[in-house]
Amino acid sequence: MHPTSPPPSVSGARIGVDLGGTKTEAIVLDREGRSLWRQRVATPCGDYDATLATVRSLIDAAEAALGALLPGRCPVGVGTPGSANADGTIKNANSTCLNGRTLAADLAAALERPVRIANDANCLALSEATDGAGAGHPVVFAPILGTGVGAGIVVDGRLLTGPNGLAGEWGHNPLPWAADSGDDVGPARCYCGRRGCIETWLSGPGLAQDHARRTGQTLDARTIGERALAGDAACDASLQRYESHLARALAHVINLLDPDVIVLGGGLSRLARLYENVPRLWAKHVFSAGAATPPRTLLRASLHGDSSGVRGAAWLWPG
Repeated sequence: MHPTSPPPSVSGARIGVDLGGTKTEAIVLDREGRSLWRQRVATPCGDYDATLATVRSLIDAAEAALGALLPGRCPVGVGTPGSANADGTIKNANSTCLNGRTLAADLAAALERPVRIANDANCLALSEATDGAGAGHPVVFAPILGTGVGAGIVVDGRLLTGPNGLAGEWGHNPLPWAADSGDDVGPARCYCGRRGCIETWLSGPGLAQDHARRTGQTLDARTIGERALAGDAACDASLQRYESHLARALAHVINLLDPDVIVLGGGLSRLARLYENVPRLWAKHVFSAGAATPPRTLLRASLHGDSSGVRGAAWLWPG
């Protein structure tokens, strides 16, 4: 007979939940960051009570699957769109059924245990700073380039939130340094009510809208990337504009925060060309940078990919 492997350690086990607009995912990590269990389900659209029930069902499934391996009720961290007001109500969530709701308190009651919540981009930043592409670096800035655009900041292993819960809310500032070429004309109105937010340029829908304005073609961001890679000149030009927008937006961050590493998450972070082209472009916008002294900030893809958000939610609880 072959000896059986011992069960994985559950020392310091904690549960993370990534509450996204289209999917909700839960994970159980041990102290060393090893995944013990993971499951993803569809998020109920626009239904707050059903969303709470979905999270509860995932936690129940995790505890049923791991049974005695989990000592008691594990703490739960939740990554969510938006951020919390001082009174615990959610604001600025593009999953609008969450806005105005006391999500942490309601989940704590449903799960019968304390719950910590953080913005989904903050969870990305915490995950990548803890054991991902930013591990070992003092200052990590982590943007999400997806359906929306946000970011999180971790300094010396500590997640920054700020008194207004707005640290890293980079996507709702205007795109800096308008291009001389006129490539920045016609910015779309953002869901927040303003026009020309970084999110309207750097999100997946923003890239698609920019391409449509220029070409009349209705293509999603993934298709634009695939066609550019295959040699489509119009799609390549759209990605060049996108790279210019991203480089300027990140140069603004470097001038303000001077992070050691910028870690990209979200679907658009899979565009491999960004990691060579964007640092080359941002150099001329970083204060006092030049050919002789290029910025030393690193640009990296998230190590944990689309698992970073849920892992970061689990890391909201110390081991």
